[in-house]
Amino acid sequence: MSAATDAPPVTAPANPVGQSLRDSLVIARRNLIRMTRIPEMVLFGIIQPVMFVILFTYVFGGSIKVGSTTDSEVYKDFLMAGIFAQTVTFATAGSAAGIADDMQKGLVDRFRSLPMARGAVLTGRTVADLVQTSITLLVLAIVALLVGWRTGSAEPTNIGRVLAGFGLLLLLGYAFTWIGALIGLSVRTPEAATSGGIIWLFPVTFVSNAFVDPTQMTPWLRHVAEWNPFSAVVQACRELFGNPGVVQSDAWPMQHPVWATLTYSIAIVLIFRTLAVRKYRRAAG
Repeated sequence: MSAATDAPPVTAPANPVGQSLRDSLVIARRNLIRMTRIPEMVLFGIIQPVMFVILFTYVFGGSIKVGSTTDSEVYKDFLMAGIFAQTVTFATAGSAAGIADDMQKGLVDRFRSLPMARGAVLTGRTVADLVQTSITLLVLAIVALLVGWRTGSAEPTNIGRVLAGFGLLLLLGYAFTWIGALIGLSVRTPEAATSGGIIWLFPVTFVSNAFVDPTQMTPWLRHVAEWNPFSAVVQACRELFGNPGVVQSDAWPMQHPVWATLTYSIAIVLIFRTLAVRKYRRAAG
């Protein structure tokens, strides 16, 4: 009999969900080890948001109106939820570039030769990116405290609500990394992935309530800002952190920002994970 005939048949794993989870954790571990060996990846990811904190706090503080005041201390507390949200969403560009780099170097072809779940490559990557984002967010929160940001500056809050705010930030950041994964699979080079992963984020982050009070915008632009998923997480964080700048609006995301953030995040993960895994299978097929 031929070798092909003698070879045992390939069977599906008895527990595909467990297999996918294990494979995803292996890929995540691989990316985290790579991160420790290239520490400048983490360092540069931290420097940028820290620069945003310092620049916006000391350059724009006192010149932007929040409600009826231009007090720089009020703006400082108003600003930080927006900076936190911008930081977790800008991690999208790193996800896109990383996946595009793996595709270009043929690493995906190596994974194809292994008996592993196809979607695990992308899931593991996004989980590793979430860990890196968590580290960046922790450092950024410390820097914010050093420049004078405080929770409970407008409304009473507690540690549970503050942690819930950071949890929502990480959830939206994780959802956005799946958009980055799809972009990384759709371009040919890491350079294109970096540009494609960040260019669309500028209107998302700036046409929002992150850096200016939407009541100062023209009516049509204010409606866009109020229904922006980015605005929902910023509004939720300001409420949970007890910071000034909570927008009074009839728009559902502004009235129920926590639920809006959860809804947006879950929808983004479901839609873009499905599209990214489908794209990955075609690219690796």
